[in-house]
Amino acid sequence: MNKFTKISLAIAVLCSATAATAQTTTSYNPSWYMAPSLNIIDPDDAFRVNDNGEGASIKFGKPVSPSWDMQFGYTYARSRANGLRYQQQSLGLDGLFMFSRKSIRPYLVVGVGAQRDKLDTPIREIEDTSPYLSAGLGVQMDLNDRWTLQADVRRQHGFMNDNNFRTDRTDNNYFNIGFNYVFDKPVVRAPARVVVAQAPAPAPVVVMTPPPPPPRPAPAPAPAPQPRFERVTMSATELFEFDKAQLRSPQPKLDEIAQALKSSPPAGNVNVVGHADRLGSDKYNLELSGRRAEAVRGYLMNQGVEGSRLRTVAKGESEPVVQCTEKNRAALIRCLEPNRRVVIEEIVIERRVN
Repeated sequence: MNKFTKISLAIAVLCSATAATAQTTTSYNPSWYMAPSLNIIDPDDAFRVNDNGEGASIKFGKPVSPSWDMQFGYTYARSRANGLRYQQQSLGLDGLFMFSRKSIRPYLVVGVGAQRDKLDTPIREIEDTSPYLSAGLGVQMDLNDRWTLQADVRRQHGFMNDNNFRTDRTDNNYFNIGFNYVFDKPVVRAPARVVVAQAPAPAPVVVMTPPPPPPRPAPAPAPAPQPRFERVTMSATELFEFDKAQLRSPQPKLDEIAQALKSSPPAGNVNVVGHADRLGSDKYNLELSGRRAEAVRGYLMNQGVEGSRLRTVAKGESEPVVQCTEKNRAALIRCLEPNRRVVIEEIVIERRVN
C-alpha cells in the first residue's frame, strides 16, 4: 500500500465517522473565501509515469446554501519517472455537498472543467486539452473565525480529444490539503438596551359596608363583558423544523387559537408576525420569517378562521429578544432560539372576563 492509498483511506474513514453523527444546520458564514492547497497526484498508467507527483492549486469558494459550497480555480501537478516528465493543468468548478455545518464538516465533491496534459519524452512532447469530470470525498475543520483546514481525495476522469496519448479516457487520483481563508468575519451585533417600564402602584382600596338595601325587583341580566384580547408568542422550534417553513404536525396550540377566534365575533384584524435569528443574511431571514407567518395564517384559515381577519408581518432579525456571543456554533444556535418565533397579536384569543 503506497502513501497515496494510505492517505485516501484515512480521509474516507474520517468522513464516514463524522457523517454518521452529523446534524444538518444552517449556521454558516456566506462570505467568499480563498482556498490555496498542495496536492499529491497518482497519474493514470496511460501516461507511463507510475510514480506519485506533487503540485498546488488556488481556488475561490462561497457557501451558496445550507448544504452546498461552490469552488472554482486552477490546479497544477507533475510527476517524473522512467526518463519521462508528466504535467497536468486544470481549470474547473467544484460543488461541495456538506453533510453538516458543524465545526468539522464532511462533504462529497463533484467537479467539471478542462484539463491540459503534457508528456515530455526523450523523443518529443505530447500535449492534449480535454474536458473532465471529478468526484471525491473530503472534510473541512474550523480553526477559528477565518481559517479552515480542508482535505479531500478525488478521481479526475478526462475525455481525451485525439490520439496523442493513444487513449480516449484517463483517470488521475488526487489528494489535496490546504487552508481556506474567509474574507468577512461573522457579524456579531452589540447587545441592545432593554428599558423596562415600572407599573404604577395600585390605588388603595377602601371597603365600606353599606346598609342593607330595601327589597326591589330582580334586576335584568347584565350584558356580557367585553372580550379581553391577549398576545400569544410561539417558538419557531415548536412550529417548524430548523430553517423550514412547513408546520410540524400536529399543532394543538394553533387548533386552540383557531377555535377561540371562531367562537368570538370578529373585532378587527389578527396580526401574525414572524421573527428570525441573526444567522444568515438579512434578506434570507426576512424571507424565512415571512414564509413562516404565511404558513401559520394558512393553517388558521384551514381551521375555519376568516382570511380577511388575518394579516401577516415579516420582521426578520430586526427585533431580537436575546443577544448571544457564543463562539461554538451549536451553542450559539441554542442561545438564539428565543429570537426564532411567531407572534399572534392584537385580536387573538378572546376570553370573557367575569
